[in-house]
Amino acid sequence: MLRFDIITLFPNAFVSIFGESIIKRAQDSKKIAIHVHDLRDYAEDQKKRRADDRPFGGGPGMVLSPQPLFDAIKKVKGRRKATVIYVTPSGEPFSQKHAKRLTKSKNLIIICGHYEGIDERVREHLVNEEFSIGDYVLTGGEIPAMVIVDAVSRLLPGVLGKDESLVNESFESNLLEGPQYTRPADFRGLKVPDVLLSGHHQQIEQWRQAEALKRTKKIRPDLLQKERNHHE
Repeated sequence: MLRFDIITLFPNAFVSIFGESIIKRAQDSKKIAIHVHDLRDYAEDQKKRRADDRPFGGGPGMVLSPQPLFDAIKKVKGRRKATVIYVTPSGEPFSQKHAKRLTKSKNLIIICGHYEGIDERVREHLVNEEFSIGDYVLTGGEIPAMVIVDAVSRLLPGVLGKDESLVNESFESNLLEGPQYTRPADFRGLKVPDVLLSGHHQQIEQWRQAEALKRTKKIRPDLLQKERNHHE
């Protein structure tokens, strides 16, 4: 079982997301465990429950203080070996490759940043990985943490209904997934390609590969360059 520990200022943000659909079933079946921790619970002053302060050197905004984060990670980690992840716009772009690698872990601790980020001493001494989910800035690290939990969890054996559904999906071969169709075959004059109705599995697979390549060239040509660089 893979355990996720999420450290956040807003623990209630995760309730509905992790209480539905595949992620809920993965928890119920003991494939994963998710524990959400309120960073304010680790503030030294429990009357004020303050977990941030103004940045040294001036500037706008607030920075998450080192003390609550150091104490939270120490408590959450205990004697277990764990990978500590900080989600931040300045992190490495999170990808399917990272998600696959993280499935080999037993314990992942995710720090949700806020405001102007976290004290650099936390990054230097406690954080093992830093990830960004895109070249934009969000109001906090909760949504990126959800993304990582979801992306990693669905790759674990038994989490999806059919593990073979992972084989041909987007990014598995540096290609986007091609078009999909379902019934009816003719919807208001809009018809499913004949090849998908042919029953000829080899031709169907060739068509899907060609369509995936066409879509990738149009939308994400950078993925094709990655594939070429991988083979050089």
